[in-house]
Amino acid sequence: MGDRRKKYGVSPDMQACPVETTLDVIGGKWKGIILYQLLNGTKRFNEFRRLNPGITQFMLTLQLRELERDGIIHREIYKEVPPRVEYSLTDFGRTLEPVIMSMKVWGESYKVRLNENPTIQAEES
Repeated sequence: MGDRRKKYGVSPDMQACPVETTLDVIGGKWKGIILYQLLNGTKRFNEFRRLNPGITQFMLTLQLRELERDGIIHREIYKEVPPRVEYSLTDFGRTLEPVIMSMKVWGESYKVRLNENPTIQAEES
């Protein structure tokens, strides 16, 4: 997973579609899940690994770094032995809460729809 802004560029006058801009920040398989989990409070790296066993250490590190670079999450390093690192949402990151919660509600209703009519999935494939 790469940074689409580097690959395709960003409009110099910021005329890009706002939905595209949002997806550039929170898009991908793991960022939405990471953000959803951070809505409940601070998490440590290994907590993310336990909550998301399918994510590799490399991918989790990449996703966290991108979210930090975009000002969505804060990384706090405690000077202890061994060092402790915690991740939390920034105030700006908290503004994504309604977006993430809307995605959750939509996903729940879509799952119900699929369970009620399993042929939808086969037809849409």
